[in-house]
Amino acid sequence: MRVFKFGGASVKDADAVRNVVNVLQQVGYDNTLLVVSAMGKTTNAMEEIVNAYFKNKEEIPSKISDIVEYHNDILSDLFENKQHSIYKDFKILIDEINGFLVWNKSPNYNFVYDQVVGYGELISTTIISAYLKEVGIPNNWLDVRHYIKTNNAYRDTTVNWDATQKNMANINTEVLNITQGFLGSDDNNFTTTLGREGSDYTAAIFAYCLNAESVTIWKDVPGVLNADPRYFKETQLLNNISYREAIELAFYGASVIHPKTLQPLQRKEIPLHVKSFLNPKGKGTTVGKGMGIEPKVPCFIVKKDQVLMKLSSLDFSFMLEDNISEIFKLFHEFKIKVDLIQNSAISFSVCVDNKFGGLDDLLKQLKSKFKVVHQENVSLYTVRHFNSKALETLQNGYEILLEQRGKETVQLVVK
Repeated sequence: MRVFKFGGASVKDADAVRNVVNVLQQVGYDNTLLVVSAMGKTTNAMEEIVNAYFKNKEEIPSKISDIVEYHNDILSDLFENKQHSIYKDFKILIDEINGFLVWNKSPNYNFVYDQVVGYGELISTTIISAYLKEVGIPNNWLDVRHYIKTNNAYRDTTVNWDATQKNMANINTEVLNITQGFLGSDDNNFTTTLGREGSDYTAAIFAYCLNAESVTIWKDVPGVLNADPRYFKETQLLNNISYREAIELAFYGASVIHPKTLQPLQRKEIPLHVKSFLNPKGKGTTVGKGMGIEPKVPCFIVKKDQVLMKLSSLDFSFMLEDNISEIFKLFHEFKIKVDLIQNSAISFSVCVDNKFGGLDDLLKQLKSKFKVVHQENVSLYTVRHFNSKALETLQNGYEILLEQRGKETVQLVVK
């Protein structure tokens, strides 16, 4: 059997949903399980509801109304019969959101987040399952929370593989199944979410437990490119990538596939395909065992809005293990992600991501013990399999603040 994952962009409106049908009709849908994300930007809209719940409850009705209107537009386009049962099913899900927000007593933001945001996936799969049946494609709708079991570390849970494997034993893989990405449930059956790239990870979990022959992630690009077309004019399709190379690229920040997704696939050597939902018969990219990277061209990765810090001891003594250990404890405390490290005898430089906004508090702590010079709004460029031409592309027009070079990889912090 095969696992297909469709992200939010691939189901963002009625035409996109119709295109999912087109993809299935072209590539077949027997022995297939669909993992589907929330439609379009619904997850962001759900997050706004959670924020309103904690900051200004009066905004909740209008924010829920926006979600209802968005999905009703899609429903009215897909279903000519306005008495179709899908409207009732959709209303039940919206009523569940409202009900939770009324009876919930937990002050835990992460808990509330998981209970609310997950409805984006429940709504999208309910609509798509109904539409598939409407156009003559029978399918089973599965509530992923009955299958993927996790701990209760809300928003960043760990999968209980034994329980999950046991729960999936009775899934009929000979038909078309559709389920939600991103979600699971804990021992108390509260909804949990799987963190970054959660829907891709969901696809990998099902593939692993059901011994799938492959996973296909359907995107709006022809496959994995050697650079982000938003930042680079010339890009090239990568035909094949090994698991190891894909993990290396992801480590440096490429939006290829998250290592968390690749690990279960690698254990059973299940190939991963990245293909275009606009061109389903296109070759795309295959991530698999021992393929290296083909063609072997420079791969460019950029991280914007980084912070470069240079730390040294106040008395010009050596920066030794105890200093560096203390610095990393502070990084962990303030949720600062370190993307590059370079140290010398008396200084220690890092390029970090201030995603969670802890930089100011971190700097106060660091400046009490070290001399700190920092520069915000810098960019970190990483080039895998670099050559002289690739480096010239980056070095022209930028001020190079820091360079680190290895056998296969060069990293440049630029302004």
